[in-house]
Amino acid sequence: MGDRHDHVVPARVYVAVFAALMVLTAITVWASGQDFGPMNTAVALAIAITKATLVVLFFMHVKYGTPLIKASVIAAVVWLGFLVVITMSDYRSRGWLSPNPKKAPYQLEDR
Repeated sequence: MGDRHDHVVPARVYVAVFAALMVLTAITVWASGQDFGPMNTAVALAIAITKATLVVLFFMHVKYGTPLIKASVIAAVVWLGFLVVITMSDYRSRGWLSPNPKKAPYQLEDR
């Protein structure tokens, strides 16, 4: 049918990735108690993206996968980016909504 070559990953790689994930989890817990000002969300997302990347590359075997698998993962990430951009553009276009819910134009006044 076709040549199939499975990549055997040494156990030490899995242990090292697991240790890195545990360190990043500890950093997440520590960072949750810190005040980074407007960078709170950016710090949390950076840690989460790093952990997700490790999981996808090693535990889901994308690092050792075929080019088709890598292209599928890239396409999924690009699609997620499109969805986020579209959602944020909709959210940002809601400027016509009143910031004060008691005076929103779509609510009926109390009489």
